[in-house]
Amino acid sequence: MRTPCLFWAEVVSPSLRAKIAKNLYERGFTQSQIAEKLGITQAMVSKYLAGKYKPLNEKVEAAIEGLAGEISNMIAYGAPEEEVVKYTSRRFFDMIQGELCEEYLKYANLKDPSLCSEIFRGMASKVEILDVLNLALGELLKDERFLNLIPEIRSNFAYALPNPKGVEDVAAIPGRITRVKGKAFALPPEFGASEHMAKILIELSKKASEIRSVINIKFDESIEGALKRAELRFEVIEEKNRDEDRTVKLIGNIFEEHGELDAVVDRGAFGIEPCVYIFGKNPLEVLDKIKTLESCMS
Repeated sequence: MRTPCLFWAEVVSPSLRAKIAKNLYERGFTQSQIAEKLGITQAMVSKYLAGKYKPLNEKVEAAIEGLAGEISNMIAYGAPEEEVVKYTSRRFFDMIQGELCEEYLKYANLKDPSLCSEIFRGMASKVEILDVLNLALGELLKDERFLNLIPEIRSNFAYALPNPKGVEDVAAIPGRITRVKGKAFALPPEFGASEHMAKILIELSKKASEIRSVINIKFDESIEGALKRAELRFEVIEEKNRDEDRTVKLIGNIFEEHGELDAVVDRGAFGIEPCVYIFGKNPLEVLDKIKTLESCMS
């Protein structure tokens, strides 16, 4: 009897740990630090870094690559071990029901694709969304350079459930991120807190479903230059006669036409302040892009 947990332990985990080890090593972690973070021996870390582990098929490798980057980000940003464990467990539930279901069924010699969702029905939770958005928001609020990126309308930071249907499926910041006594300040994220950001992510779920997180920052020539120096992929909204709903449609059209992007520059319109939308698969990826942009600002 080959359960999903056995599939994860035997098939997925070795490759996942290897990719996390490589990511952390490239970020400057020592082998002993990596071993401590992953709960394995330094000898095993050395083996992983040398590429001595069983490679998986292309489909599984692609799925694991993204998860490894997410977990590496959490570790690098100092997330408590308990949060990393919770996040990894929740992503396991999601992936077994989604992109890894077919591979699990092959591994277990099973045929009914509904089995994956039946096993974990009800396990996906909004708690994961709030946890990860809170973590990224906390890092952003500690970043003094981010103060210079907050627009007049203030920033919001959002993260959606997979396949969001309404504003209640998207978490964002009540009252937005603002300046208080020379520091960035925000209330804890909540579901249903931003109709505009929710509409954007709902629209993108139809055109680029992997994009589930977005933040808006101010726009000026220096930021456009930094976007180019950072080599972030972006397109521009030039249309002047539009409202917010039209803006949402234009963002969706841009992704449909150009594929996955890091950002969309909105040059503004009547009643719409210019801004830059930074996109990612999750808030930690968005946070990484913000920090990359900051590093390229003069």
